[in-house]
Amino acid sequence: MTFSARAKAEICRIGLNRHCCAVAEAYGALLYASVFSPREIRIITASSDVAARLPRLFKRAFGLEFDTLPEAAEGKRALTVTDTEKIAAVFAAFGLEAGTTLAHHINLGVLESECCRAAFVRGAFLTGGSVTDPEKNYHLELVTDHMSVSREMLALLLEMGFEPKYATRAGHYVVYFKSSEAIEDFLTTVGASASALELMSAKVEKDIRNAVNRRVNCDSANADKIVSAAQAQLDHIRELERTIGLDNLPTDLHQTALLRIANPDASLADLAALSCPPVSKSCINHRLRKLMNFRQN
Repeated sequence: MTFSARAKAEICRIGLNRHCCAVAEAYGALLYASVFSPREIRIITASSDVAARLPRLFKRAFGLEFDTLPEAAEGKRALTVTDTEKIAAVFAAFGLEAGTTLAHHINLGVLESECCRAAFVRGAFLTGGSVTDPEKNYHLELVTDHMSVSREMLALLLEMGFEPKYATRAGHYVVYFKSSEAIEDFLTTVGASASALELMSAKVEKDIRNAVNRRVNCDSANADKIVSAAQAQLDHIRELERTIGLDNLPTDLHQTALLRIANPDASLADLAALSCPPVSKSCINHRLRKLMNFRQN
């Protein structure tokens, strides 16, 4: 089961206790459904949990049943209403007349209380929403065919304290979030608090992995620098050995040259500890610099 499916399954376990919230949730589900017209209501979902919740939701909100229920146990499931009296009753519950509605808008009169607004957004997410697996990236979206509904949903979410983004895609209108914190807040608001915690946990794990990877990459880069610097030092020491002989170097440089030859991969700290007597890291670094700059007079 995908993360999106798990979130919807969690939401579908919320009780349908308040009639006003059931109406608000059904309103959101219908405005983000496949078809919501005076001739037909059709909701298509791949979620068995959503398909099981919708008949109970319609019964609680309108006292009505769907004309057809999904037969398939898997894949896309369609729930439809074609009875004109039922459709008229649904429209009337939202203060609309089925025969005169040309374009859908969100009737805020149905969403007066905070709980009803959350229920409305919950219904929209159940039928027109999706959220990606947080292990991959952070993206939650609500998609509808109704431009006015999408614009008004954007405004509604802004009033609720969210900061969504807006886009059009292949004739569809999309309100979406890309911030993990915003998605966590959204999921909590619509009743998927466990999914929000799962997202937070996935984010923490991802941040830890990224921090470890950065540390490993940094250590690897530092190791490469040490190897590169040591090789340059060895090359110069070999050149000095060939041209003037290491015995002709000052005592401290002679010792440092032999120490580097004997320990070609050692770091400055290691070379400092191996010196006899031991010296500081800055001291061994100073000697190597002098050695690299040493030229025959």
